[in-house]
Amino acid sequence: MVLDITFIPMRVLIDGHDTDGRLVLADNQLAAVFVRLEGTHHDPEHKGWWHLEAGFGKCNSQNAPLFRTPEEAGTWVEQTLTRKAA
Repeated sequence: MVLDITFIPMRVLIDGHDTDGRLVLADNQLAAVFVRLEGTHHDPEHKGWWHLEAGFGKCNSQNAPLFRTPEEAGTWVEQTLTRKAA
């Protein structure tokens, strides 16, 4: 099953400052919120990468990897939502 994954740019308030974020919708339902790592407290190696700030349903994960692009994050959302339960 292929899902329609769309992105909505959104500023996200984190640690007292706003951050570049993306709402990720799967078939017009909010599945996840990703933010770009920009702060000085992040590993410089990961600056500019995308982090799962909040996931909903099957996307609610503490173990999501970091992503280089929002599109990579969208692929993860689609794979997570279409993966069969173990």
